[in-house]
Amino acid sequence: MSRISLMIILISFSLSALAGPVLIPCLRRLKVGQTVREDGPAAHLQKSGTPTMGGLLILLSVAVTCLPFLGAFPRAVPVVFLMAGFGAVGFLDDYIKVVCRRSMGLSPLQKFGGQLLVTGMFAWYLTRYTDVELTMRIPFSGGEYLDPGALGIPILFFIVIGTANGVNFTDGLDGLAGSVTAVVAVFFTVITLGTAGGIEPVTCAVAGALMGFLLFNVYPASVFMGDTGSLALGGFVAGCGYMLQMPLYIALVGIVYLAEVVSVILQVTYFKRSGGKRLFRMAPLHHHFELGGWPETRVTAVFTAVTAFMCLAALMGY
Repeated sequence: MSRISLMIILISFSLSALAGPVLIPCLRRLKVGQTVREDGPAAHLQKSGTPTMGGLLILLSVAVTCLPFLGAFPRAVPVVFLMAGFGAVGFLDDYIKVVCRRSMGLSPLQKFGGQLLVTGMFAWYLTRYTDVELTMRIPFSGGEYLDPGALGIPILFFIVIGTANGVNFTDGLDGLAGSVTAVVAVFFTVITLGTAGGIEPVTCAVAGALMGFLLFNVYPASVFMGDTGSLALGGFVAGCGYMLQMPLYIALVGIVYLAEVVSVILQVTYFKRSGGKRLFRMAPLHHHFELGGWPETRVTAVFTAVTAFMCLAALMGY
């Protein structure tokens, strides 16, 4: 690892770790507390009122750390934009829910519209102002690429929005989304450093910021990232995948995100077609294991370990 990359990780970690004790009391004073679903696990009711919108801690640390390096690393710009854009959509949703006291936040149509707009701007910049093609490296193929042709842009929209919402579904237990995504950030850091991919300022900054954020977010969490953080991290993962021409690898390194989304789709579909029966104890998937008797810490540890294993497999398949 280069000195610059190590410096970025350390700076971002320090900013996140030092800003936490300042930001979290501010969120408490503003009464920006999490509202826990009544139909969720009963053990989660005690978390009601825990400050949310902690994703601001991640975004601010990444922004401050990355900005001085973007001139020398232009390929990192679209990733930062996609992360910030999805973070802005999440921030609006969180703000309306916890500050304006409207439990619904953004309507599903408004949230989806915001995600479409941000993804469209990313696709426009990617195809017009970068030399990155929409061809996708195929895992375990020895370096072969898939050319989606005219389907490239629709597939991009599907992968980007699907990934962002996958991370959003994963953010349901203390430290879960942060731990899983920290491992994914390290994976992309290894790839970009090894291939001169040019996005290491943002991958290193996210890895450092998440390690600092987890000091306050592991069980028992003193702050939640909210949609501000989870959607931003989803944008980060999708942006890295596309800038490195590796969106197909997201299904491997983001296997937890994929499983969480699929569990929700299967649960809803089975519930409707079976007349009210459930396929899982509760969806997303982490709640299924939690209701099966696993403590939060075990679910987080196992899901993070699975992610680490899949990242190693993806490295072997690169």
